[in-house]
Amino acid sequence: MTTSFNWHKEVEKKWDQNVTFWSEKSRAMWDHGSRSSIVPFIEKHVGKGSYIGDIGCGDGYGSYKLKEAGYDVIGVDLSPKMVEHANKVCDENLCFKLGDLASLPFEDNTFDALIAINSIEWTEEPYLALKELKRVLKPGGLLCVGLLGPTAGPRQNSFRRLLGESVICNTMMPWEFEQLALESSWSVIDGQGVYKEGVKPEHYETLPKQLKQALTFMWLFMFQKE
Repeated sequence: MTTSFNWHKEVEKKWDQNVTFWSEKSRAMWDHGSRSSIVPFIEKHVGKGSYIGDIGCGDGYGSYKLKEAGYDVIGVDLSPKMVEHANKVCDENLCFKLGDLASLPFEDNTFDALIAINSIEWTEEPYLALKELKRVLKPGGLLCVGLLGPTAGPRQNSFRRLLGESVICNTMMPWEFEQLALESSWSVIDGQGVYKEGVKPEHYETLPKQLKQALTFMWLFMFQKE
């Protein structure tokens, strides 16, 4: 990276420019697309009424879905324009705040649970992001992470680092991220894959976890703060 490259500012600029594009896609993804299994996955582990932080909430529709499912939710995003949009179009009982995943605007031990869906990939130092998420989570609290899998198109945002160029996306393999979490003293509670339409259950049901992950568009993790 060049000394003049500011990761934080570049990420903020990218998502400020993508508010309309993202909000047009978001509802379909959460309702019946690649994110439709996230709320049921959370319901499997997190009790209703729990206080959840949606970290990297984007346009806020995922926060709305969690609120609709019976959770107390606050959304946080790095992009001022995303936060402005979310506060404008979402339920009046929802609150959205500006915040950086590397330095969240909350006290220690604030949340019962957190979700970070395709947001850790946009941090400069994922290890420090995990540390910050742990700080604001109550002891024994749960963290749901959605990480782009090997077949996800958005991984192309990382490609140009192979050419020595400055990029703002830190994609990694699900098994690499899991190792990072384990070395950061998180416990792995559960995990499940999100697959593209051409991948059928019979293609992966009998495979070991790492091969299941190798076929995913996204892998959902459930971690617990030790």
